[in-house]
Amino acid sequence: MKTALYKIFFIFCFLSFFSCKKSETLENKNTPSTNNSIEYASSLAIYKQNGYSIIKIINPWPNATKNLTYILKEQNGVLPDSLQQYPSILVPLQSIVVTSTTIIPYLEMLGVEKKLVGFPHTDYISSEKTRALIDKGAVKNVGQNEKLNMEQLINLAPELIVTFSMDNSNPMIANLEKSGLKVLIQADWMEQSPLGKAEWIKLYGALFGKEKEAKTLFDGIVKNYNEATALVENPHKEKTVLYGSMYQDQWFVAKGNSWVSQFIKDAKANYLWADAEGTGSLALSFETVLEKGKNAQYWIATGSFKNLSELEKANPHYSQFNAFQNKEIYTFESKIGPTGGTIYYELAPSRPDLVLKDYIKIFHPELIPNYAFTFAKKLN
Repeated sequence: MKTALYKIFFIFCFLSFFSCKKSETLENKNTPSTNNSIEYASSLAIYKQNGYSIIKIINPWPNATKNLTYILKEQNGVLPDSLQQYPSILVPLQSIVVTSTTIIPYLEMLGVEKKLVGFPHTDYISSEKTRALIDKGAVKNVGQNEKLNMEQLINLAPELIVTFSMDNSNPMIANLEKSGLKVLIQADWMEQSPLGKAEWIKLYGALFGKEKEAKTLFDGIVKNYNEATALVENPHKEKTVLYGSMYQDQWFVAKGNSWVSQFIKDAKANYLWADAEGTGSLALSFETVLEKGKNAQYWIATGSFKNLSELEKANPHYSQFNAFQNKEIYTFESKIGPTGGTIYYELAPSRPDLVLKDYIKIFHPELIPNYAFTFAKKLN
């Protein structure tokens, strides 16, 4: 049951993105002004100052009415009075607890995975490096996202807990702060663009004193992503794409401005629901999807199906789609880590360049004949 709830949450995170506007200036007029070092992310802003950094988490959850501000203070940094009201975190960090697998790749890319001391649901972590730390007891299982083990966290005494919140009322976070633990609420899951998600590596660069390394890594991802889009110079409207699958009695398709839709657009294929306004997901009946998507050439299915037989067993009516009959169905969720975690959920947000190449390989295999899928799998 926990695994099912976990997967439902991540499907929500990958599809349910909400529009928000990037802030280029600080809200507090008394705060020293400087440039925001974030270029693509809409829910993150970082303002570097002498001896400290100002972190803004913009639209931290759906329909949020305020932004969050944190101050990352260096050892000898002096904060102006105008910033004393905000939570202050001493950096660089020496220990951290995070609650989302999407953060694990950032820590590893920056070489600070050994600073991780706790994580909820450690079975969901698939990375070899961090799994090795878990196996030798260096990373403790600290309970569940919705109910962290408070006593264990107090004993671990991490310098920071990075978590997320679905709304403004989160008793768990309030209890952590009452216990004297420092908490930072992140919002990478609210990002709408592939590169915007990946740019959150800069937050962890700031937390661990590795800003330059984070920028270099992110710039490399941007370069790779742009080079991949350049491979497909002209649109191919004939490459029609269906997305999703049935969950209970509804079929959830990604709306036109969603994370998934952006990848398909950048891979120069025609996503059938690209004109659906918004950044969340759209719940439709099977009949509605069949009417519009029956003749789609490609089907990106959600779920960890291993082959067409499993897919048909889940719903015999799937065989009515041309993509099923022509064996042009792919999934990004079938590759599972050694303890059951879905590799796509963990790694894809930090490596959109690899996700895009997978989509290009699906739609235009002739452009990258020697490329092997990172996440995608064709159902045979």
